[in-house]
Amino acid sequence: MRKLMPLRALPVFTLALVCAACPQTSKTNPTAKPAAKTAAATAGEKAAPAATPVKPAAKSTTPTKPAKKVEIKTSLGVMVVEIDTEKAPISALNFTQYVKDGHYDGTIFHRVISTFMIQGGGFSTNRQKKPTRAGIQNEADNGLKNLRGTLAMARTRSPHSAQAQFFINVVDNAFLDHKGKTSRGWGYTVFGKVVKGMDVVNKIKAVAVSNEGGPFANMPTTPVVIEKVRVLE
Repeated sequence: MRKLMPLRALPVFTLALVCAACPQTSKTNPTAKPAAKTAAATAGEKAAPAATPVKPAAKSTTPTKPAKKVEIKTSLGVMVVEIDTEKAPISALNFTQYVKDGHYDGTIFHRVISTFMIQGGGFSTNRQKKPTRAGIQNEADNGLKNLRGTLAMARTRSPHSAQAQFFINVVDNAFLDHKGKTSRGWGYTVFGKVVKGMDVVNKIKAVAVSNEGGPFANMPTTPVVIEKVRVLE
């Protein structure tokens, strides 16, 4: 099943997105030859971060508590994110469990839009979807906004479908914020922020991308790999 991407009218990303699902997006012709383009050329393609639905994996049996700070080591540098365990307890625990399970190690940032966000955590370096647990409750009504440097959960068009994919806002994206408890108004849950390494985020958002179809419509031409994610505290 194809993932959705965030549109200004309806925030939802496709796994080629942060959602690895985005809001309303135009369909890609699967037979068309991918057209190379730069990150700047995708400025108008702001489909909400959509995550591509994948078959749930077996539940982890490792007991855990939400991490407060996590380090994300990428092929372009290291960033540290601070997790808001008070305002987004469900998302924080969910993200922490994926980190402890090693889910993110060896995944990629598969969707990069220089004027929007960078999304990853759902595909391996050979572009295979990674198995996930069931979706979680949307917490976008927690008061946290999709501001530059914040970490949020990608999902499909279904409000409560976030699993493992996440995105980092590279600009303020108010259209992704909670507006109401409706399918179009739920928004995207912010559960943390980058406290160190925004220069790395800027490097990632500036990479050249090409349209390789589906969830890879904004795919870096040179893979940006998430090498290791670990809990600092």
